[in-house]
Amino acid sequence: MSFSSNVKSELCREPMSRRSGVLAEAYGVLLYCNTFSATLIRIITESQEFAARLPKLFKKAFGVGFDLEPEPESVGKLQFCITDADKIHKIFSMFGASAKSDITLHVNYGVLEDEEDRIAFLRGAFLAGGSVTDPAKRYHLELTTSHYKVSRETYALIMDVGFSPKALTRGGSSILYFKQSDYIEDFLTAIGAPVCAMGVMEAKVEKDLRNGVNRRVNCETANLTKVVDASMEQIAAIRRLEESGKLDELPVKLRQTAGLRLENPEATLTELAEMLDPPVSKSALNHRMRKLIELANEL
Repeated sequence: MSFSSNVKSELCREPMSRRSGVLAEAYGVLLYCNTFSATLIRIITESQEFAARLPKLFKKAFGVGFDLEPEPESVGKLQFCITDADKIHKIFSMFGASAKSDITLHVNYGVLEDEEDRIAFLRGAFLAGGSVTDPAKRYHLELTTSHYKVSRETYALIMDVGFSPKALTRGGSSILYFKQSDYIEDFLTAIGAPVCAMGVMEAKVEKDLRNGVNRRVNCETANLTKVVDASMEQIAAIRRLEESGKLDELPVKLRQTAGLRLENPEATLTELAEMLDPPVSKSALNHRMRKLIELANEL
């Protein structure tokens, strides 16, 4: 199952106890489903759990059943339809609208006075027209409807319950979306999917940990490369001094440093500094190495 399917499955475990909450959830489903018009209501879903919830939701909210339902054990895209004019008129009237005269759909805020009902509306909207990307890949949650005014009014509704989505249009659809992981976590928790919200959080922690490890590895690799490059330059300079016979003429400290570098080509300056007898500071050893390179370059 996809992450989006898991979210819808968890949302469908939310009990249908409050009458106003059931009506609000059904309202969200209708305004974000495939078709909600004066002649047809069509809801298409691939979620088995949502398909099982829909008939109960509509029966409890409106006292009506669907005129077309998928066969038991059906898979894939599952279609629910209402074509009976009396049923459609009854549903419209429940939200203070008329199937005969209202051409453009709106969100009736009067049906969603309580915050609990507004949350239920958003849950229904997500079940019918929502999706969320697997957080292991990227962060993206969206609500999609073909009704522009519904989307704008849902935007105000979401702002009212404490969230700040972004909006866009795509192929004739109006979309509200979140791209920040913490916004997605909070939104999923609010509408009734705290377990999946925890999944987003865990994916973020894992990503941050992996990125931190990668940064440390890259940093260590870069530092190791610098050590190797510096060591090769120092050894090359010492070899030139050795071949020219100048190495034996150098002061004891420089000869001692040169010999130690040749014996320990992979050691860092800090490690070499500690090997000297007596030990010296990294800065002092670095000064000796620069002097050896300078003398070699003068040859």
